[in-house]
Amino acid sequence: MKLGQLLKQVVLVCGCLFVLTGPAMADPMADAAQAYRAGNYATAIKLLIPQAKHGDARAQSALGQMFYDGKGVPRDYKKASTWFLLAAAHGDVLAQYALGAMYQDGEGVPRDYNEAVKWYLLAAEQGNAAAQSELGRMYKDGRDIPQNYPEAAKWCHLAALQGRTGAQIELAEMYWFGEGIPRDYVRANMWLIIAADQISGSDRQHEIAEIRANEAKSMTPDQIAEARELARKCMADKFKGC
Repeated sequence: MKLGQLLKQVVLVCGCLFVLTGPAMADPMADAAQAYRAGNYATAIKLLIPQAKHGDARAQSALGQMFYDGKGVPRDYKKASTWFLLAAAHGDVLAQYALGAMYQDGEGVPRDYNEAVKWYLLAAEQGNAAAQSELGRMYKDGRDIPQNYPEAAKWCHLAALQGRTGAQIELAEMYWFGEGIPRDYVRANMWLIIAADQISGSDRQHEIAEIRANEAKSMTPDQIAEARELARKCMADKFKGC
């Protein structure tokens, strides 16, 4: 999946990089945020560069995204990766996630799945749900890195608890087949119910409905009722203890 698609699932891309702007922040960053929101990307770039060169990780991360998107500057994945790397080294979680995606897709850097995992892991450990979900998928599929079901279940579960529907569906499948976690049809169905409740798009909802219908053939009415009640409670409690 491309970085732009991935980041849109996390935040409104550069807009989120400026969320922290406000009265307490330095004027150049606040001015850059205002220029960005007004669509004056060239001005935002000019304001961000001095801050980035002075080591401001937020400015570095914002520049990386603007070079990636080609806003205010020609699109340049190599320059994007350079700014993301500087920000990521300072612990910027969005830059770490972005680098993971770029190494995974080979954009601006050589495709390197080990590097992708390295940066996803740093972002995931800071609680970034998209990085957790992507790590879970990579470990589960085992196409890019050695398959590791326990790690897949761990990261998918953490992402699922933050409402990532993709991770919820992956986790449901792992519960159904007992991949990395004990087989549990009720928990599998619970996560599918939760995913279906949150997801938009009729095609995906129909897909989940078909999976649930197939699963129901192997479940008792009591198990189905239990799954529904667990899903209801989980959503009501905002995923606490799920």
